[in-house]
Amino acid sequence: MNRLRSKKKSQKLSLISVIALILGLGLGGFGGFIYVFFRNEQIRTAREIDATEQRMQQHLLDIRTIEMRSDQILNLFAIRNTLKEAGSDMIPIPLGVTEDISPTTPSTTVASFSNKP
Repeated sequence: MNRLRSKKKSQKLSLISVIALILGLGLGGFGGFIYVFFRNEQIRTAREIDATEQRMQQHLLDIRTIEMRSDQILNLFAIRNTLKEAGSDMIPIPLGVTEDISPTTPSTTVASFSNKP
């Protein structure tokens, strides 16, 4: 009934418990690997999204800049000043000379160009 406390009790691990321990460690390691893999993919995807959004913002800024420059170039007063500075002999067209063309009526005239000097 009573055993001496000084005797060492031999503890043996069964084969099933060793296999279960190895499987548990392998499963835990695999789960850690999968977690790190998917987390890195999330971070990479978030960085790609940020880079794409930055490119979109830059393109929108470029579009606004081009629109502003084209408005400056096509400004009537800027064109007149540029022509004056260039010494052009162009003159403004009086209002009565221009014609309104209706887009609904087809034009029967044909423009032709000749190479005669």
